Amino acid sequence: MRPVDATERILDAAEREFAAHGFHGASLRSVTRAAGVNVASIHYHFGSKEALLRATLERIVRPVNEERLRQLDEVLALEQVPSVESILTAFIRPDLELIAGLGDRGAIMARFSGRSYTEPEEVVSRIITDLFSEVGARFLAALALAVPDVSEDELRWRLRCVVAIITYLLAAQGTARALFDPCDIESASARFVAFAAAGLRAPASIPRPANRL
Repeated sequence: MRPVDATERILDAAEREFAAHGFHGASLRSVTRAAGVNVASIHYHFGSKEALLRATLERIVRPVNEERLRQLDEVLALEQVPSVESILTAFIRPDLELIAGLGDRGAIMARFSGRSYTEPEEVVSRIITDLFSEVGARFLAALALAVPDVSEDELRWRLRCVVAIITYLLAAQGTARALFDPCDIESASARFVAFAAAGLRAPASIPRPANRL
């Protein structure tokens, strides 16, 4: 068996295991059984459970983030002042297109991504932060151009809310709570963008009134 074959089989199995049980609950023995390899193969190719999770997430996230940034660059090249809608479309469409194009595996990947974003484990949080730091900074800067009257701290909070909505949208795929039809990306993208744009464009938060005596 060529090393690349073993690597891909391990990653495919890890994707399903992490999606079903999260980082803490995932079993390396279950991964090895599904991949048809032994535990030593995981340590040989990846080194540790944390490294396996990082590699599994990177395989999904990196191409999506590259496409996000490519679409954002197009928006910035075409629009002197980018619209919130254009920025949001560049942020959400790569996820929807990936999931829709992969059929059953797309649903597994969506659950895995959604679960990873919300894992309480510090190791998972660290990996997610590493993978999304550049994308977060670039999209936050674009939003600052689109909504100049809202502070950067407030925009950062609102962008995190957008990510939280996308996380649930992804995690719910393949369940009765599915929030978009993978056969109709245009409609799903338009509905999400219209909803989220209103929140991002809303006036700055109103300070709480002082306590009355």
